[in-house]
Amino acid sequence: MTNPPGSFIWYELMTPDNGASADFYAGLLGWQMGGDPHYREITASEGMVGGMLQLTPEMSSGGARPAWVAYLSVEDVDRTVAQVEAQGGRVLMPARDMEDVGRFAMIADPQGVPSYVMRPIPPADRPDASSNAFAAERPMLGHCAWNELSTTDPAGAWRFYGDLFGWTKDGAMPMGEMGDYEFIRHGDHMLGAIMPKMPQAPAPAWTYYFRVADIDVAARYIKDRGATLFLEPMEIPGGDYSLHAADPQGAAFGLVGPRR
Repeated sequence: MTNPPGSFIWYELMTPDNGASADFYAGLLGWQMGGDPHYREITASEGMVGGMLQLTPEMSSGGARPAWVAYLSVEDVDRTVAQVEAQGGRVLMPARDMEDVGRFAMIADPQGVPSYVMRPIPPADRPDASSNAFAAERPMLGHCAWNELSTTDPAGAWRFYGDLFGWTKDGAMPMGEMGDYEFIRHGDHMLGAIMPKMPQAPAPAWTYYFRVADIDVAARYIKDRGATLFLEPMEIPGGDYSLHAADPQGAAFGLVGPRR
């Protein structure tokens, strides 16, 4: 794919109930689901966003829990994995090849936050294809709009991710005693931010914010469907509103959108 190394290219939900998760997110974000019950592929308003992986009992007994995990593009998966280990991260799943998909590995940063690194294989009929799972250039309904890392070591996170992916800091928003909300730039685009972990947060984590048409409608849907709303809609710079929630299976996510 033509996305530069260090781009967010796919978002994957690990869930113990793929059917229930597909139903929840389809109603919330208007996603269309394809694939099979073990791995459902997600299509949003302007392209594919990611997939939903059915957790097996074996995966759960091995420690897998409901969560959203992102894939980041790299030029060389094996070289990146070696860098991860050299910088204090861990390899959670060794590099492997998937036919017609690409080579990938699951890693964790030094604070234990997981993600995948991947060198994807573009479709044979579209060799110049690129991913817009993360809407880097303009807002797209149902696509990821913001990637936010909450960590116990922001300075260490900047070193780790900056060295791996070439990300740079592009300004910060002071949050008083909580520290700074520092913006991530990747080439011409803003990807998200790195911030200190809040005391109430259980562990360091990435939160992925998907775009909705109406933040208040989305908040009511979350409550009505038995999900957990951690943070009511709050205004953010630029005039949109964001919220933080967990789906009925316990996977945390964020939403961003206007108040109508």
